[in-house]
Amino acid sequence: MRVSLLDRFVCKDLVVSFPSIKYNDDKVCDACARGKQVRTSFKLKNCVSTTRHLEMLQVNLCSLKRITTRGGKRYGVVIVDNYSHFIWTSFLASKDESFDKFLVFLKKTEKRITYSLVCLRSDHGKEFENSSFIDYCNEHGVDHNFFAPRTP
Repeated sequence: MRVSLLDRFVCKDLVVSFPSIKYNDDKVCDACARGKQVRTSFKLKNCVSTTRHLEMLQVNLCSLKRITTRGGKRYGVVIVDNYSHFIWTSFLASKDESFDKFLVFLKKTEKRITYSLVCLRSDHGKEFENSSFIDYCNEHGVDHNFFAPRTP
């Protein structure tokens, strides 16, 4: 139980004619909560915005901080199908391998599912915003969208 500095003075009668008030730190008033809120919450989406597999893939590359796998891989690529929410992960030794690994993954998946990729969504990382990805998307008619900066 936390005791505030004010409660200590009141309990010891160090302040004369001060009313005895118990404070509850667990409850925060609505005005205080809104004043501390940085931005409004995102509205929940109750429906799936895609109608089939591979209509939209979300791709992100993350670094394995201070950890290297036994094979010497230092990065991980995460690919999420927006329709089924199925997740594929792959590990890379360097960021330069991201396009080649993505291309191999996409060819295998398109052959297995018999659908082609319509939209690709990624962050503004240099591993996805380069000439290889731009040329591939333009050649195959894939719409390449980017996430807004600093959003989950």
